[in-house]
Amino acid sequence: MFCAAKIISKIRQFILLSMAAALVGCASIPAGVEPSPNDPWEPFNRSVFEFNEGLDAYLLKPVVAGYRFVLPELVRDGIYNFFSNYNDIYNVAYNLLQGKPGYAFNDLMRVVVNTTMGLGGFIDLATPGGLEKHKEDWGQTLGVWGVPSGPYVVLPFFGPSNVRDTFGTVADLESDYLFKYVKDVGLRNSITGLRVVNARNTYYEAGDLLDGAAIDKYSFMRDAYIQRRAYQINEGRDDEEPQMPVYENPYE
Repeated sequence: MFCAAKIISKIRQFILLSMAAALVGCASIPAGVEPSPNDPWEPFNRSVFEFNEGLDAYLLKPVVAGYRFVLPELVRDGIYNFFSNYNDIYNVAYNLLQGKPGYAFNDLMRVVVNTTMGLGGFIDLATPGGLEKHKEDWGQTLGVWGVPSGPYVVLPFFGPSNVRDTFGTVADLESDYLFKYVKDVGLRNSITGLRVVNARNTYYEAGDLLDGAAIDKYSFMRDAYIQRRAYQINEGRDDEEPQMPVYENPYE
């Protein structure tokens, strides 16, 4: 569904966006904050992180506030469930690629149950029915295949990542039907916008808690991302899942 040339092209676009965001100047590391060996590009990453924080504060968060005001919780939950069900289709393929046929069958049954009995996915009947939700992606799949994560990096708009997951994000987008292959441009853009707002809505209150906490938000989110990705790739064999709020992929 995608080729190496397209992936390289998209990687270049990501790099250009990162460089543009960093032109404002690399942010300094706060006094008393220990540098992380996983984050050799921290000053650069902090500048992109500040760009994302500004974008969130002045654009995404106000839009989501209006979204929450206009749409009742029942409707918002239905939209979340619809996109979650859509992502489960891809989770089936990812789990097969990762050598987890049991998880793949579980996710396939989730799609069948929620699509047929859950009104096209707007009602999640699979989770209360005992079919566990999994979140998989290309970056995780590459990690299971043994591809090292590489240094931590903050992407414009997409937030926390690493070198491996940056390639994974590009592959996710290139293979995403709703993002890439819907022919009606207006419809495709509307769906993408709704997915972004839906994703930001899922951690709306968690973001407020982080803003009010006396912590270095950048370090907290970096460490949470690294721990969570390690847990997802290792399936929790080494550590318990970190109970920390993290950025969601805007297209989930």
